[in-house]
Amino acid sequence: MFVSGFTIVRNAEKYDYPVVESIQSLLPICDEVIVLLGQSEDNTLGLIQSIHSDKIKIHHSIWDDTLREGGAVLAKETDKAKKLIHPNADWCFYIQADEVVNEVYYQEIKDALQLYQNHPLVEGLLFEYQHFFGNFNYVAKSRGFYRHEIRIIKNLPNIQSYKDAQGFRRDGNKLKVKKIKAEIFHYGWVRTPEIMKKKIKDFHQLWHTDDWIAEQENQINQFDYSEIDSLQLFTSAHPSCMKDRILNKNWDYTPTFTGKKGNVKDRILFWIEQKTGYRIGEYKNYQLV
Repeated sequence: MFVSGFTIVRNAEKYDYPVVESIQSLLPICDEVIVLLGQSEDNTLGLIQSIHSDKIKIHHSIWDDTLREGGAVLAKETDKAKKLIHPNADWCFYIQADEVVNEVYYQEIKDALQLYQNHPLVEGLLFEYQHFFGNFNYVAKSRGFYRHEIRIIKNLPNIQSYKDAQGFRRDGNKLKVKKIKAEIFHYGWVRTPEIMKKKIKDFHQLWHTDDWIAEQENQINQFDYSEIDSLQLFTSAHPSCMKDRILNKNWDYTPTFTGKKGNVKDRILFWIEQKTGYRIGEYKNYQLV
């Protein structure tokens, strides 16, 4: 069995992506890791080269910055990276530059890869998510944060990245997947407020026009971590590769809200989810088999 990892990255240093840790977390599972590096204004290339693994294969790409609707450029780059994987790969493990796999799940993942390798109905594997928010001590439990997503897919040419590269589809249809007992740790909301404001402002260019950004600039500049409506203290262990980053960058942050925000409907839906574990109206870009 051959497993190819693949990811895209651009300006990882500028926006403080944990891309080194992200790639490191794939290496024990993958036979190769394709890194498609977009044109960057910083030392992203040096960060990738510092990992020193012969499994890593760096390729270069120029992002089409004119694609400014729905984050389409992210899906386009992801598809370009997928096409670079080894043609004989059985599985493709996609990871974003702010996501990390915890080593406690390695065996679970490897077992699932073996179990479903030749299963004709299984097109991918579905992971649970931990979305860290504010700093490394808290995870978001808001309805606005997705709870599951596909990160491993069969090496089939007609599977493509979907919309803004959050997930995948096959010929436009939802993938048939098996849910496994493994989590992706997402650190996209763990940055200093200053870097977070810069990232949000710049990344709006992947979704919106300059006029829209100008209209929303005041709101973007007022970004505040206290706007989250539901957080939970994280008491488990982070991936070991995150140890140094957490020691050096875990700034003080304490949630300031005093209760569940939102309208009555949101509060009721949140209460039902907390009591039952079921999220009413949850968007699912996959089909469980």
